[in-house]
Amino acid sequence: MNENLRVNELRPTIVRLLSNLGSTREVQLYLDRFSELDAERFAVVKVGGAVLRDDLEALVSSLSFLQQVGLTPIVIHGAGPQLDGALAAAGIEKQVVDGLRVTSPEALRVVRRVFQLQNLRLVEALQGAGVRATPIHSGVFECDLLAPDTLGLVGTVTEVHTHVIRSAVEARSIPVIASLGETSAGQLVNVNADWAANELVKRVEPYKIIFLTGTGGLLDAEGRVLSNISLATDYARLMGEPWVHSGMRVKLEQIHDLLLSLPPATSLSITSPEEMAKELFTHRGSGTLVRRGESIEVYESWEGIDRDRFRDLVQASFGRPLVEEYFERTRPLRIYLSEHYRASIVLARAAGGVYMDKFMVAETARGEGLGRTLWKQMRSGTPSLFWRSRDGNPVNEFYLDHADGSCRRDPWIVFWAGISDWDEIRGAVEHAAERPASLEDD
Repeated sequence: MNENLRVNELRPTIVRLLSNLGSTREVQLYLDRFSELDAERFAVVKVGGAVLRDDLEALVSSLSFLQQVGLTPIVIHGAGPQLDGALAAAGIEKQVVDGLRVTSPEALRVVRRVFQLQNLRLVEALQGAGVRATPIHSGVFECDLLAPDTLGLVGTVTEVHTHVIRSAVEARSIPVIASLGETSAGQLVNVNADWAANELVKRVEPYKIIFLTGTGGLLDAEGRVLSNISLATDYARLMGEPWVHSGMRVKLEQIHDLLLSLPPATSLSITSPEEMAKELFTHRGSGTLVRRGESIEVYESWEGIDRDRFRDLVQASFGRPLVEEYFERTRPLRIYLSEHYRASIVLARAAGGVYMDKFMVAETARGEGLGRTLWKQMRSGTPSLFWRSRDGNPVNEFYLDHADGSCRRDPWIVFWAGISDWDEIRGAVEHAAERPASLEDD
């Protein structure tokens, strides 16, 4: 059967299955967006050795799923735990300098064998599940010796060759790359897997970078997964937190530098193998989504806001224009607006307290985490508020997760957060239900 035809026949079924994780609309949005990319620029997936050891079945299942919907990620893997065990079994003492494994000629023979075995183990598991996969042990990373006197045969990447990768992707076969390199003279060298992945990402410039870990994301001081990080608004604050230290601090610095070297649309997700589909295809995600982000400006009036661009944002978000008199009749308390007019929250003064008159994200910006960043900043300065949404609005699932309560007043659902007094809630519901429409009719 023609491969494109098979994918097209499977896609409605896949969308229905994914809808258990999120709305059909958002799943279709991501599928369409990913399908528009050049095949090799969809995603680079970095797999640690611990994932190969502990979560191989979940990893194979997630990669199989991506291939079924016509997407071909590029996979690069490490093999740290396996290498530790093999070196110990060979009687070679582990030596580390500045976080890098010292690699003698004797150790390099073990490194080569372990990486090839782990690479073939993953490829054979994929092929056993009916997934086309191509093992790549060499020919990708051209290197210089980093510090031969202290580190031995450890390479630093000087060039990334992608012709083998491109050939595999064009054949809809997942390239599985071991982090081994060669010098220009043909000497095999050991390459730190994170360094190799970063250089590969800079060369390919994928839309998505995915780091698969056992923790399923970056963890905060209480051990909870940080769901979203916007470098533009969160990075400086996070780096000032006392619980961001050691390995996590280094990881954040590396992610920051990597994303700043890539196109603004590129994002990085840290998640677990079993949650990769949810992270890729739903707004809520599952793991830590890191983006360059946009700065958020806060206004206390319409002064300084480009009203034409604001109207364009409303149209791009809701598919309907603002009513003509909107700016005259809406008294803003605060307006949160992304620097490129791609998302905004408008808080208005109301008798019942603070009313959220608009929460909007342009269609082209959805899934980037911009809305979540905006919401988080707004809520940090707004202890209580209420708002309304039409029944059937796809964003209602998000509202239910972030509201303390809700009430149906056809055609609206009224939500509130931070309000506990029943008289205040009743007043807020009445105000929201009776507030005049701010958008023109369809």
